[in-house]
Amino acid sequence: MGNKDFFDEEDKNRIQAEYDSLVNNLLRCNKPGDRELIDKAFRIANEAHWNMRRKSGVPYILHPIAVAKIVNQEIGLGARSIATSLLHDVVEDTDYTLDDVKRDFNPKIASLIDGLTKISGTYNKQASSSMQAENFRKMLLTLSDDMRVILIKIADRLHNMRTLDSMPEHKKMKIAGETIFLYAPLAQRLGLFSIKSELEDLSFKFRQPQIYEEIASKLKHSEKKYYALINKFSLPIIEKLTSAGYKFDINGRPKSIFSIWKKMQSKNVPFEEIYDVLAVRIVFDPAPEISEKTQCWNIYSIITDTYLPKPDRLRDWISRPKPNGYEALHLTVMGPEGKWVEVQIRSRRMDEIAERGYAAHWKYKGDTAQESELDKWIKKIRIMLENPLEDPIEFLDEFKMNLFSSEIMVFTPKGTLISLPKGASALDFAYEIHSEIGNKAIGAKINYKLNPLNTTLMSGDQVEIITSDIAKPEKEWLSYVRTARAKEAIKGALKTETVSRIQKGMEILETRLRELEVSPNAEILKKLLLAYDVPNKDELYSGIELGLINLDNLKKILRKNESKSLIKYWDLKFIGLRKEPKDAEVKTEAGTEANTGKKKQDARTPFLLREDVRNAEQSYEIAGCCKPIPGDDVTGYRSPEGKIIIHKPTCPTAIRLSSNEGNRIIAVKWAIHKLISFIARISITGIDRIGIVNEITNIISSELKVNMTSINITVSNGIFEGTIDLFVHHTKDLNNLILKISNIKGVESIKRVEDFSR
Repeated sequence: MGNKDFFDEEDKNRIQAEYDSLVNNLLRCNKPGDRELIDKAFRIANEAHWNMRRKSGVPYILHPIAVAKIVNQEIGLGARSIATSLLHDVVEDTDYTLDDVKRDFNPKIASLIDGLTKISGTYNKQASSSMQAENFRKMLLTLSDDMRVILIKIADRLHNMRTLDSMPEHKKMKIAGETIFLYAPLAQRLGLFSIKSELEDLSFKFRQPQIYEEIASKLKHSEKKYYALINKFSLPIIEKLTSAGYKFDINGRPKSIFSIWKKMQSKNVPFEEIYDVLAVRIVFDPAPEISEKTQCWNIYSIITDTYLPKPDRLRDWISRPKPNGYEALHLTVMGPEGKWVEVQIRSRRMDEIAERGYAAHWKYKGDTAQESELDKWIKKIRIMLENPLEDPIEFLDEFKMNLFSSEIMVFTPKGTLISLPKGASALDFAYEIHSEIGNKAIGAKINYKLNPLNTTLMSGDQVEIITSDIAKPEKEWLSYVRTARAKEAIKGALKTETVSRIQKGMEILETRLRELEVSPNAEILKKLLLAYDVPNKDELYSGIELGLINLDNLKKILRKNESKSLIKYWDLKFIGLRKEPKDAEVKTEAGTEANTGKKKQDARTPFLLREDVRNAEQSYEIAGCCKPIPGDDVTGYRSPEGKIIIHKPTCPTAIRLSSNEGNRIIAVKWAIHKLISFIARISITGIDRIGIVNEITNIISSELKVNMTSINITVSNGIFEGTIDLFVHHTKDLNNLILKISNIKGVESIKRVEDFSR
């Protein structure tokens, strides 16, 4: 909270100035009553939030005003959405109720605010991980109601990220993790590319501040050079396009910090070796008598007449737009001074859709009856949301996998185009056509050649599914598929079959017991579970029905300890249904604590990663997926069992955990480590010569006294490459080792391997 309890003249003037800035730059608000609606919403919101401040100390009302600006000026929504943005927190945070909204405004605005209020707890600090996932599902259900709810929520998240500096460190990590895991990809899928890039950069800034600043500094240092290159690159293009009669805008910029970092990670190269840092965008006003597609290719021809293109970097999203409606022609050409430059070619319409996504999509859709890729995508999501997986966490993971993965396009035998996530199998395709086709599938003809159902499909494949009436889903099919639709259908079919199998097995057992004149009871069930070595009654019944459990020795088993008391038959049906009680959780921002009497970890105070752990409360584990070492930026995850597991913030597992189970994330800090060693991995490439491997290992083991756990070097055509696993105390030790080895003649590249999961 701020130091002032009540607003003074400075606060009042600032509020009025920000509101004036909003209303003086309104877009798409020319209908009668629009301005009156916005003024009314502001007046009520301002009164409701009066004397309320944000963590930074500024008047709270500045947040709804900022969200309204984003909603209107950056997303392109109109007056109702602006009014909703101004009012979006009043029901949750003030005495102003939803009934008051219904009284003062139209039902649609009340409905939008109700939707936003219901999902405000999506990542509530008091929510368990499953509740978080379930609440996010509820948020996505607004796809079936009004997309504007999600768009306003994304705007709300963007402003929160822009003002995240005032939050405590553990909250920064939690909110940034949620953002990079879900909100940024969701913005991308809805076509909000500028917002998506900003969300990614801001999340990266708070999760990896050091790396962010390093890349930002290098970009800043090279800024003048980059813009000089862009100008030099653009001048001949401008001349030729002007001569050809095009009306256009051309602008260039370096790529976003996060996208550069991703390329550094995927290619395992430093900043200096990222070749396509520069991007130029051409936005033209199309001539009405020529198709936009033709004009895009004409501009492509003009550019490639000037600069040599990189053939494998051509991306045609005009012939086949992305599922979010994005259309553009992308190419990469060799620019001045040997620098690769990415060029994006868009019409004015394409550019508005690219920048404002869903809102612009509907603006240009008009009265056309043709179903767009975005329409198809929304329909898929609605189907998925209406029939979610039982486990909320599993649902969230499946949603992210299917929603945000790269896509492939495959054809049916009749030539219909079907979109699937990259890595999808023939079985995914079968279920995409119809669940019954999937359930009866036995094989697939891919490009007229017979293939098994688990065959991974490629873009352009033509697929025909072969079915049989006697076929049925198998448990291993779950490992064949990537789409939530296929997994849901398989699990549903297996569940139905399992229930039937259990029922039949139970009937078989009851029949055999009656033949022996024995009444079924709990003690008998215990004997059978022990005798046949099965964990529960369902496995017992299933095994009996499948013939895996032979009841021929049933009489012999029952003779043991016959004197034990019996219970009523009806109890048999409920044995095993009672779940073991879980330790009660104390919901805190630091994580959950079992009722063990242990002292709760304060999320604001970093957990110290000591070398001399004196008791269980001070213990921790190093995550095997990313294997951080002292000196690395790290974050802690408190498991349901109370273990603290240490991850790198950039680790995919850590990002998923911070999003799904943000309440279990805690701040951690390295203490000095001089005795305990940690495993690290380095990759080396270079030109092979006699004795070079010996030189490398000698520096590691003899000169620097570092122990190696494994070394794997291969040589091909005079080039060697490999990895070495070794023990170090600190990143300083590793950096020193890397520097020493890099000075060896023939070593071209040596880097730390960050991702141990690969």
